[in-house]
Amino acid sequence: MTELLFRDDAYQTAADCRVIGHTSEGGIVVDRSVFYATSGGQPGDSGMLDWGGTRMPIATALKVADGIALVPAEPMPMPPLGTPARQLIDWGRRHRHMRVHTALHLLSVVIPLPVTGGQIAADKGRLDFDMPEPPGDVAALEEALNSLIARDLTVSDDWITDAELLANPGLVKTMSVRPPMGQGRVRLVRITDGATQVDLQPCGGTHVRRTGEIGRIEIGKVENKGRQNRRVTITLA
Repeated sequence: MTELLFRDDAYQTAADCRVIGHTSEGGIVVDRSVFYATSGGQPGDSGMLDWGGTRMPIATALKVADGIALVPAEPMPMPPLGTPARQLIDWGRRHRHMRVHTALHLLSVVIPLPVTGGQIAADKGRLDFDMPEPPGDVAALEEALNSLIARDLTVSDDWITDAELLANPGLVKTMSVRPPMGQGRVRLVRITDGATQVDLQPCGGTHVRRTGEIGRIEIGKVENKGRQNRRVTITLA
């Protein structure tokens, strides 16, 4: 299985690895990865894979049975099994994903309703809420969100067992995307102001270390996506 380097350090941009497999779709399975693999509404990272004088552009990374597969951006000869290689992610794109993802955690704080879906991009993101009525004052929500960001809150992670999560279902805010379980433990992302906890929820994505890195956020129009489903989109200002 692939060692998930991005999970231990979302700021790591490069790492050595070894090719341990090929997928039938043309992906390259590596033994350790700084590339985040598409999941939970967050896109996989793009970047480069270098080996033996060859540089291969990587379009994205995907979860596969053996771990993580890097997907070439264009047809090229594949590195043989056992080949040592060097990975380098597109840090600018990754960091924007981290900023948007962390901002969405805070959006779920200022709108404390069940989340029915979500999506992250390099310049914007959205959450769908179980929200029968539209919010009365979007400008007030935007100000509340940016006030949280400006407090430069600390973002950290911790781990609990699958059994502990099952015993505390209130930690799960998302109705459509379940936390990554089955490995015996689940990662929790915690946002705090000193001793005061602002948010705590299971999440396998990448986040900034402090909310001040997010910068100012703008909330777009709230879209009606069903009888009780409303979509709230945010963009990096």
